[in-house]
Amino acid sequence: MENQTNKYLSVVVPLYNEEGNVVELHRRIHEAVEKIGKPFEIIFIDDGSKDKTVGLARTLHPVKLIEFRKNFGQTAAFDAGIKAASGEIIITLDGDLQNDPADIPLLLEKMNEGYDVVSGWRHKRNDPWSKKIPSRIANLLRGILIQDRIHDSGCSLKAYKRECFESVDLFGEMHRFMPALLMLDGFRVSEVKVSHHPRIHGVTKYNWKRGVKGFVDMIAIWFWRKYSYRPIHLFGGSGIVLSFTGTVILLWMIVEKVLFQQAIGDRLWPIVGIFFVLMGVQLFVAGLLADMLVRNYYQGRHRMNYSIREIREQ
Repeated sequence: MENQTNKYLSVVVPLYNEEGNVVELHRRIHEAVEKIGKPFEIIFIDDGSKDKTVGLARTLHPVKLIEFRKNFGQTAAFDAGIKAASGEIIITLDGDLQNDPADIPLLLEKMNEGYDVVSGWRHKRNDPWSKKIPSRIANLLRGILIQDRIHDSGCSLKAYKRECFESVDLFGEMHRFMPALLMLDGFRVSEVKVSHHPRIHGVTKYNWKRGVKGFVDMIAIWFWRKYSYRPIHLFGGSGIVLSFTGTVILLWMIVEKVLFQQAIGDRLWPIVGIFFVLMGVQLFVAGLLADMLVRNYYQGRHRMNYSIREIREQ
């Protein structure tokens, strides 16, 4: 079944130093997707592993194995795997056996209700508090800034329709925020509760550096959600406010100097006023430049700031 050309499912899994998990993971994935009864493919991406992960993965069948020259990160691995996928539905999950491949049918069942993206929700997490606390803080901030209504964006077990990735490239830690990005383009997003198992083999790859990168990416998506089409509204508006404030300060200094004969040479406010005016002008110019870059971005990709689901002639 898996040798057919047209695939229904593509299961994409990044691997980094998972020698204790890769063989069992492949067995569980194969068992889960074979029960679905439709053509599938399993794509493993080795992200520069330094143990026996690649050697073990080369012995598996069926599998499409993508080997990175070095460690480029989980998001890069997901991007490479998704670009190599040929299935109508793309399933992503982690390679540490904490996501359960047996939950894949749950995602597909939810997707059959008309959704384009279904995200897993680890409602009962089996992680140490050192991972749970940062994750809860990140989820709280994400809910405030991004408002994607997803409880657990950090769960890698997700299902996507293929068309979700027609014009998407993943960078940084963006794989965590794919539902939010796709929601911005009008795709229908939902979630289902999935199981979560404790890690048995290997060590977690999560550290404070990934947390910082994820927060920076979250700010970037907040900006993209609110101002991606007209950045002039943010930068230009802020520039006008700053310039106006600086101008008011300078005018008041002139009034004090001319009408009230007050000495202003040794005061800080004239410097503050000039600084605000100059910063305001720079922000406004930055907004104009960003606006031009955004236009070139969409024109270069032959797309606009809207997404069409389908066109019918009746």
